Amino acid sequence: MNRPSFLSFSVFPVMPLLTALALWGTDRAIAAVPASATVSYQQVETTYDTVATVEAERQSTVSAQTAGRIVQINFRAGDRVKAGQVIMRIDTSVADQQLLSTAARVKEAQVQQQNAADQFNRVQQLLAQHYVSQAQYDQANANWQSAVAHLRSVQAELNQQQTTRGFANIVAPYSGVMSSLLVEVGDVAGLGTPLATGFDPAWLRASAQIPQLRLAAVHQGNKSYIEVPGHSRWIPSSSMTWMPTADPVTHTTEVRMHLSAADGLLPGQLVSAHFVTGTRRRLVIPLQAVLQRSELTAVYCVHADSPPELRQIRLGLKLPGDAIEVLSGLEAGEKVALDPVAAGLQH
Repeated sequence: MNRPSFLSFSVFPVMPLLTALALWGTDRAIAAVPASATVSYQQVETTYDTVATVEAERQSTVSAQTAGRIVQINFRAGDRVKAGQVIMRIDTSVADQQLLSTAARVKEAQVQQQNAADQFNRVQQLLAQHYVSQAQYDQANANWQSAVAHLRSVQAELNQQQTTRGFANIVAPYSGVMSSLLVEVGDVAGLGTPLATGFDPAWLRASAQIPQLRLAAVHQGNKSYIEVPGHSRWIPSSSMTWMPTADPVTHTTEVRMHLSAADGLLPGQLVSAHFVTGTRRRLVIPLQAVLQRSELTAVYCVHADSPPELRQIRLGLKLPGDAIEVLSGLEAGEKVALDPVAAGLQH
């Protein structure tokens, strides 16, 4: 049996291999220059940084306005509810029986009122013919007026019970998210029992405590951002409110930052607050150009006649607009790749 020699085995892939190497070399030669940004000094905002807590401006607890057993729950914690939707229902069997009883009393009062009116009309005619005394006329008039008042009283009681019967349907006062459910089907709710809480995610704010020494600068800047941990984007506040009092223990004043774009934020969440206090000239680069690998902080410097160069840098403060300060490692006028991962493949 003839076995192929080493030479005959290795000759076959020579041409395809050379072709592949040639093509690979060609690809390297014509590799596109990665998108870049120029390192430059810019006049940027300086900020006073602290922590803040996200709060819901519209947060409500719905309570029972009638007593009864919970028979149906339509929404749970985390569900979105539209204004007017029925969150849960309370058993109305007792209220229904009361309505039937009061409705019967209303009919009885209507009959009594009609009878008293007819009696008064007869006595009034007889008085004109001098067949009855003035005292009898006054008594008939009093009986009629009493019957009218009794009918109004019973009718008002019926209206009140109908309103109370409507409270068996617990409806959402506004559109929002249910944050907690405080009862379950089968629980008995008394008058005023808390049933559920919810908030409007479109109306959020961040509350921070500002020391007295920083309050004047923060008030003068009148501009702020919040930064969510794990996200590079800074969210600007739409307006700010300074509370008119100070804490006598910490000597701080509460400042509320109202947020118009608060997607993904939750009440009670801890965020970083950045209050603008002035401007300063800093060397900055886009935050997206920074490459973080364990303890290495670097960028890829882009050159026209050579592959991207990995450069270790030291960073300063994060800045508004997805920018960051460079303390060392770069000079103004150099270019850095905006996509350091793609630039690393050409390194």
